[in-house]
Amino acid sequence: MDIVTGKNLIKYYKSFKALDSVSFFIRQGECFSFLGSNGAGKTTLMSMIYGFISPSSGEIKVFGKSLNKKNLPEIKQKIGVIPQDNNLDPDLSVLENLIVYARYFNIRKKEAIERAKELLNFVSLQEWSDMNVRKLSGGMKRKLTFIRGLINDPELLILDEPTTGLDPRSRKQIWDRIEILKHSGKTIVLTTHYMEEAEKLCDRIAIMNKGQILVIDTPENLSFKFSGNLEKVYLNMTEE
Repeated sequence: MDIVTGKNLIKYYKSFKALDSVSFFIRQGECFSFLGSNGAGKTTLMSMIYGFISPSSGEIKVFGKSLNKKNLPEIKQKIGVIPQDNNLDPDLSVLENLIVYARYFNIRKKEAIERAKELLNFVSLQEWSDMNVRKLSGGMKRKLTFIRGLINDPELLILDEPTTGLDPRSRKQIWDRIEILKHSGKTIVLTTHYMEEAEKLCDRIAIMNKGQILVIDTPENLSFKFSGNLEKVYLNMTEE
């Protein structure tokens, strides 16, 4: 079953074409990556998948339903979004950030607290649950933003540049958690400009450049087609 499908997606911002006839599908239970440099169109495409923006033309469906005003509230209840920026509430504690966010999904406070504590344990932040987020390190803020997107136990998880700016240790910790979620059966879509990240985590990779998808395939097939040097091929494909 395909969880997300996009057909001939085009997006204009005034005269600038951010997406140029993009088509793809994402299967249930797979980890799928949009890989490309800054400005490739990845974030525009991700914003389209969770209904934040609409295509100028083309069709996109999530859970088999078009992203229109009628279907969007139901679809959003099944999606978890981890944005590029750590847009946490600076006036709240770590735990409070999770509880408040749970209200958007009509989760009762008692259940929200239980889920929040489980998620804090999941990323080893339980010791800092009462700390104001202003006092957290950059890596801790990223982890908190990550688990905030899991508070509604989503079927589809969208991660936009999940490890950008993290040190190697924190990046590996996030990778490990993504692997656990992947093996639990969740469908995961992530954007990245790290070939290593896409190759390690994802079942299929879509390499993007200048608003277009250049190729979609498994890491293994891409490696076979291009003699094992995916990094070199990626750089050649996406160079100016």
